[in-house]
Amino acid sequence: MTRTLLLAALACAALIAAGCSATYVRQSGMQNAPVRPPERMLLAGLKQYEDGDLKAAQASLHRALAEGLAFEADRVTAHKYLAFIECASGRERECRDQFAAALALDPRLELSRAEAGHPVWGPAFRSTKATIVPSK
Repeated sequence: MTRTLLLAALACAALIAAGCSATYVRQSGMQNAPVRPPERMLLAGLKQYEDGDLKAAQASLHRALAEGLAFEADRVTAHKYLAFIECASGRERECRDQFAAALALDPRLELSRAEAGHPVWGPAFRSTKATIVPSK
């Protein structure tokens, strides 16, 4: 086994053992570690979103979901960013639908302070969560 292949196999095994989601991989700077195609699509979609290419990001995120993201956290992230894209595109119903899908997977989902303060998707998220997640 070549050294590169061995290192790649070890990195992959470490990620699987640690239960790392693609979001964690991106946040930790491990984007070049070998991951499955759905997780690669998620990472591509997040990068495209950050680069402002919302149409490509939307396609990548939908494809990642369709191909079967392994981790619930990744599915939540994909739906959350799809909601942001829908809201930014003026499609409020679709935005709320994506937030509802994310909240169905993780009812404890919260937006970051910056995300929650956004004038379009902040209120859409709060009202969607209020209708889906019962208050305590």
